[in-house]
Amino acid sequence: MSAAQPSAPLLVTERLELWQPCASDLPDLLALIEDEETRRFLGGRPASMQDVFERLHRNAGSWALHGYGTFLVRARGEGRIIGNCGVFRSWRGITGLDDVPEAGWIVHRDWWGKGVAGEVMRAVLAWFDQTHGSQRIGCMIEEGNAASERLAAALGFVEYGRHQPDGEARALVLYERG
Repeated sequence: MSAAQPSAPLLVTERLELWQPCASDLPDLLALIEDEETRRFLGGRPASMQDVFERLHRNAGSWALHGYGTFLVRARGEGRIIGNCGVFRSWRGITGLDDVPEAGWIVHRDWWGKGVAGEVMRAVLAWFDQTHGSQRIGCMIEEGNAASERLAAALGFVEYGRHQPDGEARALVLYERG
């Protein structure tokens, strides 16, 4: 039995609706990251149902245990997921990111360059601060992802370090806000 879609989005912006995830979102989440260019800064590995399943369940756990997680983003009145953005809790084995709120954003390639991640993250961060209090939020961006680096700076994140994963060519740039 899968969880039913919530009856209404949790947050609404001028153009977008932000929904809490549910089990029936799994196929749309896979479609979100199937594009090779979208995955370029997500570790570059091919998208698999197992990875997306695990991502969805980690996010559901963040919502259940901490009261926040990433939102599934849809254009207002539309059904298709065009983004997965928000603040969530994870354990990565990286100094400064373990068991703290972490910001992240993924936007479908069709919506790149339209300000979606910025619009969503401004709304999410305002909601997070109001709901959970202003606190430190971490963020990691794969080196060379200039668009995400610009967005992080615009959202008030500042670099605090770098992490070089074993066997990976590019480092992860570590940011924090608040």
